[in-house]
Amino acid sequence: MSVKWEKEKGTNNGKLTFEIEKEKVKEGLEKAFNRVKKTLNVPGFRKGKVPRQVFNQMFGEESLYQDALNAVLPEAYAAAVAESAIKPVAQPEINVESMEKDSTWVLTAKVTVEPEVKLGQYKDLEVKAQSTEVTDEEVDAEIKKLQEQQAELVLKEDQPAAEGDTVVIDFEGKVDGVAFDGGKGENYSLELGSNTFIPGFEEQLVGHKAGETVEVEVTFPEEYHAEDLKGKDAVFETTIHEVKTKELPELDDEFAKDVDEEVDTLVELTAKTRERLEAQKEAAAKEAIQDEVIDKAVENAEIGEIPAAMIEEDVHRQMDQYLAGLQQQGISADMYYKLTGSSEEDLHKQFENGAEKRVKTNLVLEAIVAAEDVKASEKEIDDEIKALAAQYGMEEAAVRSALSNDMLNHDIAIRKVVKEMTDSAKQVK
Repeated sequence: MSVKWEKEKGTNNGKLTFEIEKEKVKEGLEKAFNRVKKTLNVPGFRKGKVPRQVFNQMFGEESLYQDALNAVLPEAYAAAVAESAIKPVAQPEINVESMEKDSTWVLTAKVTVEPEVKLGQYKDLEVKAQSTEVTDEEVDAEIKKLQEQQAELVLKEDQPAAEGDTVVIDFEGKVDGVAFDGGKGENYSLELGSNTFIPGFEEQLVGHKAGETVEVEVTFPEEYHAEDLKGKDAVFETTIHEVKTKELPELDDEFAKDVDEEVDTLVELTAKTRERLEAQKEAAAKEAIQDEVIDKAVENAEIGEIPAAMIEEDVHRQMDQYLAGLQQQGISADMYYKLTGSSEEDLHKQFENGAEKRVKTNLVLEAIVAAEDVKASEKEIDDEIKALAAQYGMEEAAVRSALSNDMLNHDIAIRKVVKEMTDSAKQVK
């Protein structure tokens, strides 16, 4: 196949000229004829049995050209792309230059390709040192958090509510004396100080007792999700039914065993808590170093202008992944938009933030994979399939059919170069 790639200077666009050999053209014409003859009614022949020669005489072979081109074009274009070693990022605009009988067909494609990447330094980078030390205060705070989780709510008899208490309330909100959707609730448990409600609501219940009715005056934030309530003043008539306070358990061995069945004493729980915090800090430190290394590698690289098609593809990929995650939780896209008072357009705008950085990062990492000639071994691919099957509760065969070796190799190779870059980084204070 004769292939020629001509890139427009200073852009990511170009013209790809390629041919479809005569043998391939014949194959396409045969496919087109076999498809169309099934629908033909020609006197003297049963339906679907008209000979090719008769068809050509009656309708002309040229009538098959478009269908034949549709049949052979995808394979021919893919082969031309592979031979020219370009990386298209959008659908091409195909033009026919020559489509002569018994000849090679010549076509051109206007193509937008990935920008060129000139790598800078990406190994032995200096990064900010990350502390993994766990202090006694942090361990105590974590034990305190566990104690809070084990707390019981007990009624406060004839005592006013305080910050941290839980009140059981009925409420109805009105704007200009008119009730609004979603502004009413009954027997709602609200922890004062949790910032669950509109700013200013919870503070106004502090100091009041069970049995009291309080008119809570608030102003909806300007960024509130309901358009008709943004910035509006509202009054919530709120009746307090109960006031409950937290009763914390004693920090002793019994508490430790209640929290963790694998320990017998508070000393053991404290030691185990320290180990958990240390592991978390080590993981966070590694992630911070990795992020800084990647950011610096991108900063050190020279990257051409990012095509709009690549930004759009990234945004839609992020949206699809996000909505798929919600679907696994039983939340459909329509339900999500209704619950959040948002739209598909809003979600699109949300993921537009950072899209260019994500695209640049991926381009640089792929360029490093190519420069280092990193590939995944068969064992690494097999291990990846096993891990994905276990993670999603699928059969290994199903994972293999859903993911190609190229996709798996890409992901594994990216992880390998990121690890090498991170391992080579030098931490400085």
